[in-house]
Amino acid sequence: MDRSDRGLPRREFVKRAVAVGGAAGLAACLQREEPEDVPQAALAPEELPSRQHAWNEFLSTDDHGNDVPPRHHLLLALEYVGDGPADAADERDQLEAAFQTLERAYKRGNEGLAFTVGYGPAYFDRFESDLEGVELPDPEPLTALEDPALDEYDALVHLASDYGHVTLSAEEALKGELEDLNGLAVEGTLEGVFEGAERRTGFIGRGLPAEKQSGVAGIPDGEPVPEDAPMFMGFKSGFRRTQASEDRVTIDEGPFAGGTTIHLSKLNLHLNQWYEQDSREQRVAKMFSPTHAEEGLVEGAGHNLGDSSRVTEVADAADEAARRKGTVGHAQKTARAREGGEPIVLRRDFDSTDDDRAGLHFLSLQRSIDDFVTTRTAMTGGDLTDGSVGQRTNNGILQYITVANRANYLVPPREQRALPEPAPTRD
Repeated sequence: MDRSDRGLPRREFVKRAVAVGGAAGLAACLQREEPEDVPQAALAPEELPSRQHAWNEFLSTDDHGNDVPPRHHLLLALEYVGDGPADAADERDQLEAAFQTLERAYKRGNEGLAFTVGYGPAYFDRFESDLEGVELPDPEPLTALEDPALDEYDALVHLASDYGHVTLSAEEALKGELEDLNGLAVEGTLEGVFEGAERRTGFIGRGLPAEKQSGVAGIPDGEPVPEDAPMFMGFKSGFRRTQASEDRVTIDEGPFAGGTTIHLSKLNLHLNQWYEQDSREQRVAKMFSPTHAEEGLVEGAGHNLGDSSRVTEVADAADEAARRKGTVGHAQKTARAREGGEPIVLRRDFDSTDDDRAGLHFLSLQRSIDDFVTTRTAMTGGDLTDGSVGQRTNNGILQYITVANRANYLVPPREQRALPEPAPTRD
């Protein structure tokens, strides 16, 4: 950080510091955030849920009971440094000590830290035995128009907090760059086991996208992102009744029972037409449904909708909307992917300005990757456009996103999160 950063708003400065990372980014972030004491853990590691992805009970909620995600996010893609299968007991002990250091140093949730550790197909390919009880396919393009990079990282650590300096401090501790973390000694690191391959950063929350939109590729000049929007496209997401429960996305049998899977997509946003040519009514129709636009259901970013976007009420009318109105809503299409009336994926995605361009890290949890594919197929809506995703001008928001990367990970239960074997024995 240099003198040119001194005039930046605090939250924009923090975003840049998180993106830069390292000791310099952490120091700058600490200086500008002026944090109060961040609470240490209220629970010992052994008292935490077995499910790594059990965040919701520790997250803040809004007036409607919606879970409020942490504002700052950091994704660390890792490569295992060994040549063969990861089977050294001392390496497992070292990693578990590192993860428990994070759990002891910070209270779980928004005001402290939430994190998960996942492993990709490339990691499990190192073993002679097959992965048992879970289908973890290699990522692949999901439409004829996609040409994403297919990530082959061994592991992924997802760090999230309302404070940018907390995610950066956790990263530095994992790298072995800190001796103390929030007043506690660092007892384990990733050193000698994993090395960093890529880091991605992001944010979500009312007001953050508006503060971070200036000079970002993919967003037109004039700062069109509304002040009350939690995401770049101007609308709220993550309504409680449009999200799968943590129970629904949890693997319920086999050696990895209590775990889940992650699908991670890196999406580039193209919002010039979205804000410069499309009207407010068109944006509502494409994001939610034509009915939402015609009946004026969405005020501002949609905070008035409470705990439901009300798209389940119009999901069955998606075909009619496409044929008769020439527009079908993104959420309207996606809501068709339900079982027993309930969603099958839990979204924990967030916006990004990595590489100085508007993006979205789409991170979803599901019991199986097939559940994500089912949901993504419904969102693509090829069946609504004569089977061709090429006819997509008014097909939700497809024309405003490009899939840059795809990846799949298994998130094992906490007791197996340090170098899991493909067929572990459960007590």
